[in-house]
Amino acid sequence: MSNQEHLTPNPDFDWGMYEKGTTLSEAARKEQEAKYEETLNSLKVNEVVIGKVVEFVKNDKTIREVLVDVGYKSLGVVPYTEFRYNQDLKVGDEVEVYVISQEDRSGALVLSHRQARLERAWERINEAQEKDEVILGFIKSRTKGGMIVDVFGVEAFLPGSQIDVRPIRDYDALIDKTMEFKIVKINQEQKNVVVSHKILVEAELEQQKRDIISKLEKGQVLEGTVKNILPFGVFVDLGGVDGLIHITDLSWERVSHPSEVVELDQKINVVILDFDENKTRIALGLKQLTPNPWDNLDPNLKPGDVLKGKVELITDYGAFVEIAPGIEG
Repeated sequence: MSNQEHLTPNPDFDWGMYEKGTTLSEAARKEQEAKYEETLNSLKVNEVVIGKVVEFVKNDKTIREVLVDVGYKSLGVVPYTEFRYNQDLKVGDEVEVYVISQEDRSGALVLSHRQARLERAWERINEAQEKDEVILGFIKSRTKGGMIVDVFGVEAFLPGSQIDVRPIRDYDALIDKTMEFKIVKINQEQKNVVVSHKILVEAELEQQKRDIISKLEKGQVLEGTVKNILPFGVFVDLGGVDGLIHITDLSWERVSHPSEVVELDQKINVVILDFDENKTRIALGLKQLTPNPWDNLDPNLKPGDVLKGKVELITDYGAFVEIAPGIEG
């Protein structure tokens, strides 16, 4: 082929269109644009989509924005602050984003990663309630009447009454702890979630209670934990079922108040003295686990003997004198 043939103009070439900056007719150009549009994702406002991180935009060496490709005609912009929880974020990572606007004033696609996390979180929260699932939550802080718990990225409320079956004496000790919860209430309009840990404890204790009650026998010795101290006695948790040690069964010696013998949360061995037909009221003893001092009383002691003793109590009608540990006259 000669050089002359190479230089021969194409008779179909539109030099007028070329001078205007394009070699395509208007119809052809629109056809190509339509085909290009078909290759793009169809985005809807207020939906969650998957995108890929393509660039970090810096200002004064500080990352300000993250550019995300969601297959649209323009890249989406997400504030970097929404990814601060993920210090390992890098170019190429796939992230969920929420479509806020297809175009802002500058024509950019506006996305939100934080809102996408919230949308997904609410889906998981609703699913967990429907299926009655046990979920994990992170206790963030204390608030009036309870605690704030992070559940799937959503702040839920844990009422103080729903933390445990026992009274909580140190709420601050729970902060920064991860615990199991069940969702007990959701307000869809106000986006409020209420969770409970107590409901899980109760279910576990109920099973333990059935196991313990089925094996109870008089004279049986069990280990328990002092749960409550009152003037008339002590309530002991036997592992899901409570028993009462009356003040007279705490010690062979005179006791003015149960706190003289035991303290809260103390682990003690107790003996089962009695229980009702349904085994819901259980009488316990503590002093019965030690020798009865009356059994060691001098068998030669007789009326008329002179003894030394310690005055323990003075009343209008007389005085109580201890003549040996646990023995008064």
